[in-house]
Amino acid sequence: MSTGRSAKAFALHVAAVTLTAAACTSKPPGNTQDYVAKVTAERAVKDNYLRTDKESPVPPERRDELLPLAYFPIDPEYDVPAALKPSNDPTVIDMPTSTGTQRKMRRVGSLEFSLKGQPLKLTAFVEAGAPNLDKLFVPFNDLSSTTETYPGGRYIDLDRTKTGVYEIDFNRAYHPYCYYNPTWECPYPPPENRLKVPIRAGEKMKKSEVGSTK
Repeated sequence: MSTGRSAKAFALHVAAVTLTAAACTSKPPGNTQDYVAKVTAERAVKDNYLRTDKESPVPPERRDELLPLAYFPIDPEYDVPAALKPSNDPTVIDMPTSTGTQRKMRRVGSLEFSLKGQPLKLTAFVEAGAPNLDKLFVPFNDLSSTTETYPGGRYIDLDRTKTGVYEIDFNRAYHPYCYYNPTWECPYPPPENRLKVPIRAGEKMKKSEVGSTK
């Protein structure tokens, strides 16, 4: 997102993938097929938005190249429960972005979870001064970054809960808009959110994009 369009960009993404947040509910045993079908349908909605909407961040000349988006196979094991350990630190941090500017962010807390038997955690953020604090912003890098996914990281958005219990679904992890269009400003994940495991779920680069430094 370009400088000055950060709030609009967050709103655009929410509008484009409204189904994603709404669908983040626990999967009863035996409902794997329904879950896969739901995630597949959400991806089709996003592809249509990126290809046809006038607010799409994907330049018209790149739509045939980038769309439909590329994804890892949907794996329900990458959809895990997490507990939020709240932060009492009111410090506003400067999060570097793809355009060289700084984004003012505040830590909400640490999301602690287990993935494939390994305990992990990610810090959740809100944008300082943003009008909507009902969404948690979770940017992250992992060992797939650069080789299989965008070097600048990927994002997960979560609806805030009163219970402190969340669902982290890496099948819904997405590339920031600067992956499609360098005029957009995208925050980079901080060091604390660089996972030491590969997350082979969610959006990935197309083979033609692997190794790109865009």
